[in-house]
Amino acid sequence: MGTRVFGEPVERREDARLLTGRGRYLDDLGRDALAAAFVRSPHAHARIADIDVSDALDVDGLVAVYTWEDLPGRVGEPLPLLIPHPALTHGRTGYPLARDVVRHVGEPVAMVVARDRYLAEDAAERVRVEYEPLPAVVGIENAERAERLVHDDVPGNVGAVLLQETGDAAAAIDAAPHKLEFRLSIERSASTPLEGRGVYARWDADDGSLRVYSSTQASTSVRAAIAARLGLPNGKVEVVAPDVGGGFGVKIVHPWPEEVLVPWAARLLDREIKWTEDRREHFVAAAHERGQLQDVRVGFDDAGRVLGLDVRILHDHGAYTPYGIIIPIVTSTQLLGPYKIGAYRAEVVSLYTNTLIVTPYRGAGRPQGVFCMERTMDRIARHLGLDRAGVRAANFIQPDEFPYDQGLTFQDGRPLIYDSGDYPELLRKVRELIGWDGFEAEREAAARRGRRVGIGVGVYVEGTGVGPYEGGHVEIDTAGRVHVSTGLTSQGQGHETVFAQIAAAELGVPIRDVHVTTGDTRRFGYAVGTFASRAAVMSGNAIALACRKVREKALRIAGEALEADPGDLEITDGAVHVRGDLSASVPLRTVAVLSNPLRYAFDAETAAATQFAVGRPATEPPVAEGEEPGLEGRGYYSPVRSTFAAGAHAAIVETDPDTAEIAILRYAVVHDCGRLVNPMVVEGQIHGGVAQGVGGALYERMVYDESGQLLNASFMDFLMPYATEVPRIETDHLETPSPLNPLGIKGAGEAGVIPVSAVIASAVEDAEGLRVEAMPLSPDALYELRERASGDPGLRVREAARGGADGDGAAAGGQFAAGVSGALPPSERGR
Repeated sequence: MGTRVFGEPVERREDARLLTGRGRYLDDLGRDALAAAFVRSPHAHARIADIDVSDALDVDGLVAVYTWEDLPGRVGEPLPLLIPHPALTHGRTGYPLARDVVRHVGEPVAMVVARDRYLAEDAAERVRVEYEPLPAVVGIENAERAERLVHDDVPGNVGAVLLQETGDAAAAIDAAPHKLEFRLSIERSASTPLEGRGVYARWDADDGSLRVYSSTQASTSVRAAIAARLGLPNGKVEVVAPDVGGGFGVKIVHPWPEEVLVPWAARLLDREIKWTEDRREHFVAAAHERGQLQDVRVGFDDAGRVLGLDVRILHDHGAYTPYGIIIPIVTSTQLLGPYKIGAYRAEVVSLYTNTLIVTPYRGAGRPQGVFCMERTMDRIARHLGLDRAGVRAANFIQPDEFPYDQGLTFQDGRPLIYDSGDYPELLRKVRELIGWDGFEAEREAAARRGRRVGIGVGVYVEGTGVGPYEGGHVEIDTAGRVHVSTGLTSQGQGHETVFAQIAAAELGVPIRDVHVTTGDTRRFGYAVGTFASRAAVMSGNAIALACRKVREKALRIAGEALEADPGDLEITDGAVHVRGDLSASVPLRTVAVLSNPLRYAFDAETAAATQFAVGRPATEPPVAEGEEPGLEGRGYYSPVRSTFAAGAHAAIVETDPDTAEIAILRYAVVHDCGRLVNPMVVEGQIHGGVAQGVGGALYERMVYDESGQLLNASFMDFLMPYATEVPRIETDHLETPSPLNPLGIKGAGEAGVIPVSAVIASAVEDAEGLRVEAMPLSPDALYELRERASGDPGLRVREAARGGADGDGAAAGGQFAAGVSGALPPSERGR
């Protein structure tokens, strides 16, 4: 394969269109369509006693009002449990419109269709629902106590108990020279893409077909779900993902209630109908993620090598489990990171609460797992008085140990086997990038100016390229244009550019001649979706395989035209020529003409392919046996298991001694996603991920009160970092090609966000001398931590003497931290 475009920092081709306002988003479509609005529950838990729509009928422009009782057959059945799992013994999903009971604020109760959205909202406000409030279960600890139940038929609020283990962790910990035990916490957050969800549907009664536009990450899956619910053949349902203004995981869920109800009503009424989500709806009716409590017990030796690790994870999955338990599966397996753990046990208890459902958000369980492992590494280093980076290095899987089997089962149901990597080199590079070894001098200089600074590091492994498959179709037309189609969708990742680079390199054509279509079932009907950093690995390899089929055919046809052996031919700048001789060549556009034997000529080009012009022997058919007309090919890539990217992040932070504000002074990332298709696109993904990671570390949290009301369901109250809070990010790359796919690539889409909370916690702990065990860490939370530590010295980081007493951070002869200059011993400062 050529390297003229593959691996180059080609500018994103989609940006000019999107940045100049020429994008086509869901709400740009269907301007004359009827509008849908939803009546949503104001209660976290209540029985529906009565729904009275009579007042709504007086609204001029009202078309229809629907409740669960109006939904026929499969339309009214509970939504699917998309990913069953043996451990999910009590999976529950909601109805498209609530039946009898609501279980979270924002659950849809009725749908209103009117002439426009204003009228639909007016009518929705007039629908009177009589509720009988029930006690709400809010928070992981309340769910575990199970004094109240979210679902009457789910004992203890426990949806699933998942156990994964290798070796005897309990015995290994008990026998270890040192041991620690502690609890960690990460609060809920949410994807909050700039564009919310949306659906626009139109029914063709004459053809009996349905076209649906959805702001989704899985257009083919939405098509299958709609077809099944409405009793239509797949071929009679088209689903198109137009430009999608961000997804970050929330739009991988399907079908949302609205994706069933809007198409159903469009067919029933034989009218175009559209629904677009407003911002409050997104906060209370889409999905959240992250919330976990983690109880950690670890045993280790004098060098900091982990001999046994036992983690019990309490996971809040909200009111329903439509996406199964993928997030806690990922947490429990990706928690191990780049380390060799002597024995490991992870028990996940996934709990129902009367809060919004929990489904993947960029990182999808990995940030929680990395937070747990990296906090554990820091605790071990502090306990032993060792360099934090050195403790990590002591536990690394080495480059000559790949493939490395962790002995667990990953989210794809396949063994957790790392394919390639060089974790020591990642750590070396990030230490150099951040200035790890020289940081002590920087700290001392800052202290002389009355400033508190700290440094932190985090290393992670990310499972990417999850199966089962993706496909690609490639066609070269008679003008020499290359049309590439794949079924997965795009939400800003740069697919149009990256896939064009792959096709251009494989076919030997200028990238300007390549046109890419994603997320349109009319162009490609079989796909899985965009999630888990899989697009480049899955569709990229599928497109490459399709290109290779097209290339082989092109060389064969050109060989006949040039009377040359196809093995002696190559393609350069869109022309097939004899290797080393550009004078003997034929353009690909001509090859495309010759690939389709014609009876009729439409222009000068097609005249060259008519039955009297093509000089094939009369004894051979015009289309050879096993061939098809046209210069096109289709390829599918289905991996045996996931690839595993990796990276190391480091940060320097400053904490204000008076206001407790936290500023990130420097941030460094070294990432390994195998062979780089486009380093600039990868860096963009990393930068965006780090920005979201900063949000999760310092700002974003979902605040529920005891009755299940979300108190910060707006951008007035839900904090996110501005550009001024996101630091300049220094990046470097490492390339360890994956042996599992033809291109040797791994995913990169979620890498930036995964370790940020762990890194910031490490740096703040280093600056303050206070143990950081919960994220996000806002100024008020840091202030409270300082106040608590002033009355409880056990919350301060202590120096540990080798051979000292074991316990929760205690050691014989330890010294309490007291402010930035004396918090840690000189041997440990900056480490």
